[in-house]
Amino acid sequence: MICSLALEVGSSTPLIREGNCDERISAASTFKIAISLMGFDAGLFSTPDAPEWPFKEGYADWNPNWRQATTPRSWMRDSVVWFSQRATEQLGAERFATYVDAFDYGNEDVSGDKGKGNGLTNAWLSSSLQISPTEQVGFLSRMITGQLPVSASAVSNTKELMDFGQRPGGWHVYGKTGAGLPFDENGALLKGQPFGWYVGWMENADRHIVFARLVRFSKRPEGSPGMVARDGLLNTLFAADGKLN
Repeated sequence: MICSLALEVGSSTPLIREGNCDERISAASTFKIAISLMGFDAGLFSTPDAPEWPFKEGYADWNPNWRQATTPRSWMRDSVVWFSQRATEQLGAERFATYVDAFDYGNEDVSGDKGKGNGLTNAWLSSSLQISPTEQVGFLSRMITGQLPVSASAVSNTKELMDFGQRPGGWHVYGKTGAGLPFDENGALLKGQPFGWYVGWMENADRHIVFARLVRFSKRPEGSPGMVARDGLLNTLFAADGKLN
C-alpha cells in the first residue's frame, strides 16, 4: 500500500493524491516533529545544538550512531529513540498528553502498548498513537501557518532541524523519515513487513507545499523504509532536471 499526498497551503485541491491516504498507522519517527515542538516550547531544548544529553547504558542503542552524546540536531538527523524518550519523560505524562491533544495529532492515543503502561516513552513506536497521511499533512500545515499552540521559536527551531536542503528551481525541502512495523487484524506486529514514512513541506518564496508519503512493504526493502519513501516522493514531486512536476 502506498499513499502519496501533496497539498499547497491555501488550496483545497491536492497536487497529488494517490492511494489510501486516510488509513492510520504508527507515527514512528515522524513524531519527532511533534516532540521537537513540545521540547522547544516547554524549554527542554534551547537551540538546535543545545542541550547535549549523554548516552547511558540501558538506553535504546540498536543503532551504533545512538551510543554517544546527542543534541536536538543530531537527534533529528540520526532518529535517536532514547533522546525522544528522555524528552517525553521530562515533559511528564499529563503535559505530554495535553500537547498531543492540542496538536489534534492523529488518534491522540498515548496509552502505549496494552497493559504495559509505557505510553510516555513508546506510544509512537508501533504502538497506540496512530496517524494517517491526510492527518500528517493537516498537522504540518497547522505548524507552518502558526496554528499550533506553541511559540514561534519552537516552530522555527524545529524547522531548522528538518532542513533537507535546496532543490533546483528554488524549492527548499524540510522533512522527516520514519519506519516501523504495522499490526495485523489481531493486533500482532507484522515482522519483516515494515512501513516507511516521509513527511514535511517545501517552500519557494510565498508558496508552501506540504506532503506525506507512506509505503507498506511485503518484505524488507534493500534500503531504509523511510529513505525509500523519501526518495520516491521527491522523485514524484520533481522532474529529472529538478523542476517541480
